[in-house]
This record gives sequence, C-alpha cells and structure tokens, in this order.
Amino acid sequence: MEERVTSDDLYQHLQAIIRDTEALMQATASFAGDKADQARTKAGDSLRAAKERMSSVQDDMTERAQDYLKQGQQYVRDNPWQSIGLAAGIGLLVGALLLGTLTSRRD
Repeated sequence: MEERVTSDDLYQHLQAIIRDTEALMQATASFAGDKADQARTKAGDSLRAAKERMSSVQDDMTERAQDYLKQGQQYVRDNPWQSIGLAAGIGLLVGALLLGTLTSRRD
C-alpha cells in the first residue's frame, strides 16, 4: 500500500529539516578547516533556500484558503436557502451521531 503524503506532512518535514540543520551548524561551529567551512556554507545556503521555500508554500496555502473562503461566502450569498438546508442537514446528522454515541455508552 502506498501512503498518501499531504502538504501538511511535507511542511512538517521541512520544518524538522530546518531545525536539524540549524542544530548541526551550531554543533559544528567550533570545527576549523576549509572542508568544515565549505560544509557550513553549503548547509547555510540550503537552509536559507528551504526557509524561503517554506515561506512561499505557507503564503500559497494561506492564499488558497482565503480563495476557498471567498468562494464559500459567495455561494452562501448566491444560494441562501440551499446553504440553510445544507447546514440544517449537517446539524441533524451530527446530532443523530451524538445521540447514537450517547445511547450506546449508556448500555
């Protein structure tokens, strides 16, 4: 089976990589030498790029969420009775589920 990876999962992994890279750079700050300096420089560049990408992804996700919210608000304005019916139906469904859960716990 293939595990589905969400954008939130990717965001969390990217944050972990950034934290780990920052910790590694701090831990190796006392090492001297050209190779250590090159490695720190490369890690720093990668870290900056990852932070920029993460910021870009976060901005994109925020923009998409705002677009969906605007679309939802527009739908409600254009279809008020359908929206009320949908909300009532969802409320009844949630109520029935809660009632069923409460009833089964008493038994």
